[in-house]
Amino acid sequence: MRVLLTAWAWPSHLYALVPMAWALRSAGHEVLLASQPAAEALVTGTGLPGATVGTDVAAADMVRRYVLPSAKDTDVPWGGAARGGNGPRAMEMFLAHAESMTGGLLELAGRWRPDLVVYEPTALAGPICAAAAGVPAIRHLYGTDLMLRARTVLPSALAPLAERHGVTGFDPFGACTIDPAPASLQLPSDHRRLPVRYLPFNGPGPLPAPPPRDRRPTVCVSWGHTMAKLHPRLFLAGRIVEVLRKLDVHVVLACSSAQLDLLGPVPDDVSLYVDAPLDGLLAHCDLLVSHGGAASILTALSNGVPMLLVPQLPDHTAHAGRVLAKGAGEVLTRDEATEEAVAAQVGRLLFEPGFRAAALALQEEMRAQPSPAAVVAELERVASAPAI
Repeated sequence: MRVLLTAWAWPSHLYALVPMAWALRSAGHEVLLASQPAAEALVTGTGLPGATVGTDVAAADMVRRYVLPSAKDTDVPWGGAARGGNGPRAMEMFLAHAESMTGGLLELAGRWRPDLVVYEPTALAGPICAAAAGVPAIRHLYGTDLMLRARTVLPSALAPLAERHGVTGFDPFGACTIDPAPASLQLPSDHRRLPVRYLPFNGPGPLPAPPPRDRRPTVCVSWGHTMAKLHPRLFLAGRIVEVLRKLDVHVVLACSSAQLDLLGPVPDDVSLYVDAPLDGLLAHCDLLVSHGGAASILTALSNGVPMLLVPQLPDHTAHAGRVLAKGAGEVLTRDEATEEAVAAQVGRLLFEPGFRAAALALQEEMRAQPSPAAVVAELERVASAPAI
């Protein structure tokens, strides 16, 4: 079986496909991971066969337009509190990526002849490509299924692009959905769900050495990849670290090499990890303070670690809201994240046992889901089923 996997050039979206791709390859199937030119190094870092399709889209410029407003924002590049329409603006970005990728993906599929197309839910060239190739399309989520909100509008929004490529009758939600999130973290839906155990892939790199442990709790600060790309003011990791250093905790800071200039000198009492896979760190931590990205949330929960989340994008707010609803963390807006509020919430999260218990319950739920290797057999059945 040949499986074409695709995502647009964003690390967390692309990395979500990697465990399933490796499970397919380990089962003896051929896989090919396709993305835009900007993701070439990311694809290479997965160790998987890769292909470049389409052209790059200025995604950071588009994401910047729907940063949540703050009372502290004046003269900022995202327009402050006067903006609106976050949902339509996100859809505009997803359609721009689909426009960029569809032609190249169809050409690639015509040469490579896949039996399945697996796509992350916002890589909307994927289901069009699958329909053109006459093979099943499989969605692969990277967190809570926020695209459910667009279910009624996606077919008509994608129809002009599909028709230009001679494609009709496709389903943007695919034949089924591979879902690494625990069911209790998901939104209600009627689509066919293939639950899969979440296996973190946070990028390549050596296993980080454990941070030093003493009587104090260990708190990890990580701000993902997105916010630093948008504006230095939105990258709150340095500010959070300064708050935590005043508490009786050991601070671990995980960042990328590209973010070092935003941080400045890191104090000696902070354990700094650069370009280290987050999963290897959280196994040794008691709390994560983060931006609310889906991958960071699932990685924390897979380690049974509660969270303090400060989301600044609509999707981060939605992901963080599910954590809050399950009692596995707390959420502050950017305006609410004062020194006093952060310190108070960190104290609650570390010393009130309910948060850790809720995170551990979600960890157990995640561990009970089938492994990627077990899901491969179901994908084989989907690929071999007669076309309807």
